[in-house]
Amino acid sequence: MGLSARIRTRDGWALPHAVVTVTDMTGAQVLRAEADDEGAVHDASALTPGPYTVIVTAVGYAPAASTAMVTATGRAEVGTVVLARQGGAELPPPGPWTVDPAHSTVAATAQHLGITSVHGRFTDFTARVDIAQDVEKSRVEAVIRSASIDTGNGMRDGHLKSPDFLDVETYPELTYRSTGLSPAGPDRWTVHGELTMRGVVRQVDLDLSYLGTGADPWGGTRAAFKAVAELKREDFAMNYNQVVQAGIAAIGATLKVELDIQAVQGDALPTV
Repeated sequence: MGLSARIRTRDGWALPHAVVTVTDMTGAQVLRAEADDEGAVHDASALTPGPYTVIVTAVGYAPAASTAMVTATGRAEVGTVVLARQGGAELPPPGPWTVDPAHSTVAATAQHLGITSVHGRFTDFTARVDIAQDVEKSRVEAVIRSASIDTGNGMRDGHLKSPDFLDVETYPELTYRSTGLSPAGPDRWTVHGELTMRGVVRQVDLDLSYLGTGADPWGGTRAAFKAVAELKREDFAMNYNQVVQAGIAAIGATLKVELDIQAVQGDALPTV
């Protein structure tokens, strides 16, 4: 006897602690149950045969309502109920996710001579993503070793490491810590956070896209993200420039940052 249901996200993840409320046709509540850690609801309460309204709610998700018919046995098989994120966007299931630097890229692009672009990346970094049950309370933290900048040219890299730019001897690390998360569209989020570079702290928002999850060859689960942001060099006291003919600056004032991230579910990366 009673009610059984499974609560899932649109990506197929279990939604633990979702709440199922059942009302009769007069609107009176006759049953209330909470999903377990696997997103399953099993309640043995006896229900009078007939139609009922089933309402499923979870923090950060749009509620769903449907009609269920209780049979003569007193059971109602609701089946799988899929909840969509508020704002329409999905993120991985709650918990810690560790960024895999071997399969992730932290890149920056600057305009050169007003006509071309110079591309660089940081090769040494660590990062962690903590997805909260209330997704807008999720957190991101990253530490980047500034001396790991690589543009494919040793002389240029040496200049970028100097006090004219990153000043890696004085400031060996760049850090980013999020302060909040908000929906920005049907498949995008805005990560609000603070970037510390050259000892200067500035508010920097990341335009984040969640690309999905999948199994990896080592028995783990991975989530993929892409994020972009724009920085002004002068905001971080990087005012060096050289003006060439016709008044064109050798290096553009704006940096475009692009992140391609793979994160592994859990507190640590697998040993392979």
